[in-house]
Amino acid sequence: MLDTRKTEGGGDWCGHIVGTTFTFTSTGQLQTLEGDPRFYLDDSLTPQGQGTGSEEWGGGGDYWGGERMTLPFAGHPVGRPVGQMKTDLDKIHSAYRFLLSDLIPFGKNARFTLEHGGANESTEHYETVTYWYGLQSAALELTDEFDVGDRTSEAEHQYQSPDATPSELLTSRHEVGVDHIPSADGSQTEIVPTLSDDGRRTKTRSEFTLRIRPDALGVMLRRRLDLAYPNQKAVIYVADASAEKPDWQEAGTWYTAGGNTVVFGDPRIVPEAKRPQNVESMPPVHIAQTSNRRWRDDEFLLPPSLTRGREKLRIRCEFVPVELPLFPGQPPQLTAWTEFRYWAYSFEMPEMKSL
Repeated sequence: MLDTRKTEGGGDWCGHIVGTTFTFTSTGQLQTLEGDPRFYLDDSLTPQGQGTGSEEWGGGGDYWGGERMTLPFAGHPVGRPVGQMKTDLDKIHSAYRFLLSDLIPFGKNARFTLEHGGANESTEHYETVTYWYGLQSAALELTDEFDVGDRTSEAEHQYQSPDATPSELLTSRHEVGVDHIPSADGSQTEIVPTLSDDGRRTKTRSEFTLRIRPDALGVMLRRRLDLAYPNQKAVIYVADASAEKPDWQEAGTWYTAGGNTVVFGDPRIVPEAKRPQNVESMPPVHIAQTSNRRWRDDEFLLPPSLTRGREKLRIRCEFVPVELPLFPGQPPQLTAWTEFRYWAYSFEMPEMKSL
């Protein structure tokens, strides 16, 4: 629906997304709405926002019951339910969502996508409009990138950890939808390639130095982590890297809940002959399912009070184990603080360019 890197001349933009309208079928095929909406901000390969169906983005559930609905900020204004379509115009369905009170800000770029069908298999033609305000200048500047596991990068960033594992290579994908779709000849076409990176794990702490702007209006840290280790939590401390002895200040807790193993709990998998009459009263069913998607990019914000006047920050991540079972009776999964790559983005006042 929008990729600011490729629109209005491309390049860096900062601004806000404030709404979308989209026509998603001209043939009355509402199943195409099983696709997920996702939005990616400021170079992230993990969507910072994701839904489980496109109709929810338009304020409805179960295709709005097939009925039309118009509210101030979301709705389904045109299209008739299946079985009530009398003309071809009745088969055209559209939806809208306006974000006047919950707009989505971005500091460098924004990409907004709608998947077509639950497995991205729908061939329905979408027509979309995205409403956004933008300034063709960045409010976020990438000031450093640290490749954990790379000896040269670790030396440059003064990486330390008392128990870090040897560097290990992981090849996986981010959770961004289906990675292959069927081609006309019956083969599978890869649309989301794998990504390989090396990194380490720790169960105590790690420290490293990142470059920032001394006049930054705050700093955003981003980490690439391995979701095979769930509920990763660390207390983050910050110090001036130029000081002889670090004066550590606590910045907060960096917590990424969940992992790539989930519970599928639909009790209807029980054979119909063994189900009670009231399905809602059936006992829970716990089936653990592990995705092959292990990458996640996650962010942590540092306020100006911890960054102002400093050219380099010393970062300490103190691991905190969170040993929660996936469901009652299930032993907790192995936990660790995983780190494959860090980025430091400095917030800045964007420049107004003359027209």
